[in-house]
Amino acid sequence: MARLVIVSNRVASPKERAAKAGGLAVALREALSRRGGLWFGWSGETEVNPPQAPKLMKSGRVTYALQTLDPEDQRAHYAGYANGTLWPLCHYRLGALSFRRSDFEGYRRVNQTFARSLMPLLKPSDIVWVHDYHFIPLAAELRKLGFGGRIGYFHHIPWPTPEVFYSLPSHAALVSDLSQYDLVGLQTAHDVRALLTYISAEAKGWIGPGGVVGIRERRFRVSAYPIGIDAKAFVTDAEAAANSEDTQRLLASLAGRALAVGVDRLDYSKGLPNKFHAFENLLERYPQHRSHVTMMQIAPVSRGEVAEYQALRRELEESAGAINGRYAEFDWVPLRYLNKPFPRATLAAIYRTARLGLVTPLRDGMNLVAKEYVAAQDPEDPGVLVLSRFAGAADELTGALLVNPYDVEGMAETFDLALTMPLEERLERWRANMDKVSSNTIHAWCDTFLSDLSSETPLPEGPERRAA
Repeated sequence: MARLVIVSNRVASPKERAAKAGGLAVALREALSRRGGLWFGWSGETEVNPPQAPKLMKSGRVTYALQTLDPEDQRAHYAGYANGTLWPLCHYRLGALSFRRSDFEGYRRVNQTFARSLMPLLKPSDIVWVHDYHFIPLAAELRKLGFGGRIGYFHHIPWPTPEVFYSLPSHAALVSDLSQYDLVGLQTAHDVRALLTYISAEAKGWIGPGGVVGIRERRFRVSAYPIGIDAKAFVTDAEAAANSEDTQRLLASLAGRALAVGVDRLDYSKGLPNKFHAFENLLERYPQHRSHVTMMQIAPVSRGEVAEYQALRRELEESAGAINGRYAEFDWVPLRYLNKPFPRATLAAIYRTARLGLVTPLRDGMNLVAKEYVAAQDPEDPGVLVLSRFAGAADELTGALLVNPYDVEGMAETFDLALTMPLEERLERWRANMDKVSSNTIHAWCDTFLSDLSSETPLPEGPERRAA
């Protein structure tokens, strides 16, 4: 079995316990442990004139390689192009998009730095798996240095439609970079269609059966690999949480009221103001729910140094204060707004207690909170998942109540429907969702992608070659 090399912006510490690490980190670490391998990424540190050679650590069969970056290159790469340009673009927030050529040049320099640092560590037979929008050009840089092995790329966030993608001045260069991979994985069939449409219409490439793509002399595959969670581990956590101290504290604080929960990073893509307004609309139009339902929004601070995120935080604090000021009673606060993260065991207790799971982003690649909420439910008395149709998870979780987060009144109506839904329908919807969550796990996702990437099956010739 070929050695696996994983590249990501941040590397999970070998000392990080599974209970703290995310599901993706656990799955990737397991894949590396099975095959033996290397995990390469940014160390989280910057220094002027950093060493080219990464710092190496070994744990079991896994070697961790951590690269230090120049501070200006790191800023241009991460805060500038990756999160100031690509993140808003892929989440359809063109008003938040900023493009500077200097940031794009820094983005490419960091990819060149990573390629030069990684190349001496690679063996010709290695399988390289690159993760996310921070490193789209990495395969092209490795090819320039002579690496001829198989390289795959997985894009964890949405891929924009061509009409949106055209607004990016560097769109042609990025798709040219993608063509240097052997396999490009996206979250949903919608994302695949968006990229293939661009390749056919703008890049003048050809599309063959099974997602085979040709751009000039390069042939590669594009396919959907919807990411999952470690369902078994989350079910175990939720069952253990059923009688935990956290659950008892939460139930005591609710005093018999229904709980609606949202768990999102503090990010403009998550639609948090819309969700708050929808909850306020529920209390206004359906007074029977006043004093009978509490909404809890957990929103750990994300990119707190960015002005737009600071403005979002202020907006949410003002909105929460206004809702509570208008509707609270001396023994009931309708909206609990928390800006801190919680351990997975505590989240499992909250999910299991919640009658409603509110996952309503404006745009999301997948959204694993939706799947965690489903896995945490009591099979005898499950809650209802309210899910944005603009989350990738909506393609799989057919038992959810789908909403348009831009329609605040429509969301309020769906909240009411979920709160009054009879047990029989809740069971039916939960079983449909749980079947999908249980079958498409993070481990199955990882194994399927690596199996396809490792395949040596020759790709079909393009129309030009066949005609010749």
